[in-house]
Amino acid sequence: MTTKILSLSMIASFALLTPAFTEEITLDPIVVSSDFRDKKLSETTTSVAIVGEESVYDKTTVAFEEVVGQVPNVNFTSGASRAHYVQIRGIGERSQFETPVNPSVGIMIDGIDFSQSALGVTLFDLKQIEVLKGPQGTTFGANAMAGIVNIQSNEPTEAFSGHLEATTGNYNTKAFGVALSGSVIPDTLEARVSLYKNTSDGYMENSFLHRDDTQNIDELTAKMHLRWYAADNHTVDFNYIHLDIDNGYDAFTFDNSRTSHADEPGTDAQKTDAVALKSTYQLNNDMHLVSKLSHSQSDVTYAYDEDWSYVGEFSDDLWPYSSYDEYLRDRTQTDIDVRLISDASGRIFNATTDWTLGVYYKTYSEDLIRNYTYLDAPYTSKYDTTTQALYGQLDTALNDKLTLVSGLRVESWDASYSDVYTVDIDTDEVLVGGKIGLNYESNSKTLYYGYLSKGYKPGGVNADGSLSAAEKEYTTENLWNLELGVNSSHFENTLVSRFNLFYGKRDDQQVKSSVVTIREDGSTQYVGYLANAAEGTYYGLESQLDWYPTERLHVYSSLGLLKSEFDEYVDPNPLALDMTGRTPAQSPEYQYSVGFDVTFGDGFIFKSNVEGKDSYYFSNSHNEKSEAYTLLNASLEYTNGSWSAVLWGRNLTDESYQTRGFGSFGNNPANGYETELYTQQGTPRTFGLTLSYDF
Repeated sequence: MTTKILSLSMIASFALLTPAFTEEITLDPIVVSSDFRDKKLSETTTSVAIVGEESVYDKTTVAFEEVVGQVPNVNFTSGASRAHYVQIRGIGERSQFETPVNPSVGIMIDGIDFSQSALGVTLFDLKQIEVLKGPQGTTFGANAMAGIVNIQSNEPTEAFSGHLEATTGNYNTKAFGVALSGSVIPDTLEARVSLYKNTSDGYMENSFLHRDDTQNIDELTAKMHLRWYAADNHTVDFNYIHLDIDNGYDAFTFDNSRTSHADEPGTDAQKTDAVALKSTYQLNNDMHLVSKLSHSQSDVTYAYDEDWSYVGEFSDDLWPYSSYDEYLRDRTQTDIDVRLISDASGRIFNATTDWTLGVYYKTYSEDLIRNYTYLDAPYTSKYDTTTQALYGQLDTALNDKLTLVSGLRVESWDASYSDVYTVDIDTDEVLVGGKIGLNYESNSKTLYYGYLSKGYKPGGVNADGSLSAAEKEYTTENLWNLELGVNSSHFENTLVSRFNLFYGKRDDQQVKSSVVTIREDGSTQYVGYLANAAEGTYYGLESQLDWYPTERLHVYSSLGLLKSEFDEYVDPNPLALDMTGRTPAQSPEYQYSVGFDVTFGDGFIFKSNVEGKDSYYFSNSHNEKSEAYTLLNASLEYTNGSWSAVLWGRNLTDESYQTRGFGSFGNNPANGYETELYTQQGTPRTFGLTLSYDF
């Protein structure tokens, strides 16, 4: 049952005054680095939300998706130990099985592409999370049709410093982290290293195995950042990330409870080694050259007990089955990005125009081995892509208040797919994206902006051998997006707001659909596929606000409203439902977060917020929906010198909510495999204590 702590009518009152839970009392403390040039948040002319270090440092054991999911119009999908994918304005993947996925939402960690899985994102020793909404075609290309999530770790420092942190909580949650930073060679080489281990039994009980850790969390993250001042005009940054994630997956039951009967619990694991090298070289007074090289290799395991039961749970006359499905992926990616960026003295067109010109190259390879009970032999496939791009952007000052921004990216996309069934599909195409817009700075405290942008998501192939020829391939989707917004501050910067309206048109919309067939043993087989099934539109608003009525009190809010629908829907599967006029999956009509933090006494800080989300469709192949929900979170922090202690709690009312739902098949022999809704439950009430020491 959903507890309504804040009604929708109350939320709507925040539409014009809404909070960004990240800015300080002055307008310009936060720098956004996701564009070609670093800009202060108040000067950023795109829909961007910042989750700063002050909002993350006390949530290091919290799943990444639960933190970023508080950003207006950002949602996430589980179906694993944690969410692998996020959606922005209802656009984004929800799952991956045998079919290769081209992401709609890009995820970058310290300059390294992690778009294929949010499982690799942990929150220890982070500087900030930048969420850019809408197509980012000029800057990021094919992986950012819906937007980009850019995660930045804390950077090296000249002075030696360190941070130790330990956490304990319910569900046997235990975590420990250490970060060290300082100068290795004075004035030449700085370094920062961090190590974080997070474990928990998870929130499921397995009654058959008599275990409470089959949905466990076991995550290790190690990072290193070296900064070399090679010369007065040359800086080199080197980043290394090592991930060892070995989580359990045992989330679904016939009655949608937290008590599982599975005799073969699954695995949700990822081992990644990734490096990035960035060179910033001042060529002359007019321009500088930024060169980036990154490489990552990941071994990913995703496996689950398909029948959710144990052998002998049902009598033979009910036609029970036993099945285990395992996907082993080897992913390798290399990115090269080289760009020339003008400086103030290098402006062109009578010194009115800043410019950027760049080239980009990427190779991506994904090898899959699928071990499945119903296959006579392992299924194998190989998916390779090569991307080459040329891009540029001009920022032209039409006068001292008005700036014209124009960007263009032309991208060559080549992909090849082959599998054990002798399927061999090659595609190549040229993709074009970009943006054009105007910024108007009416005064030092108010900036208006409007722009039109185009993003794209390449086509691909559906892997399952049971699909027809028409269902095997799908083509590129294009997105046109219009954005209007204003950044402003009032009352001597004690009230800071960001507000934007948006409208988007999706052409050849890629939609995840499915076919359900009946096996000989009476069980159902679920086969998902992507198709250009729709044309679609969406529109809405996003608002963020920070208010500092006193030096000790900070009140904030954020609001996202979204209206999205399929204008046309034609699925190649003749048995598929006609979704014309319906809202796409993962598109709640509202999301909000309202909260405050207050400093009191000598070293105490109390924080609390309420976050809420409307109901939304789980899938585009059925009409089952999640329930709307509201969560209450709070923490009490005490700091004394270098020591601090945080007593924290999330979902304090123990609200029930869902993070994944299947409603187009039946899996229960007891009711004759009747089609019904199966859901994965969200995080219950959690609480704990975090102690830290800074030196």
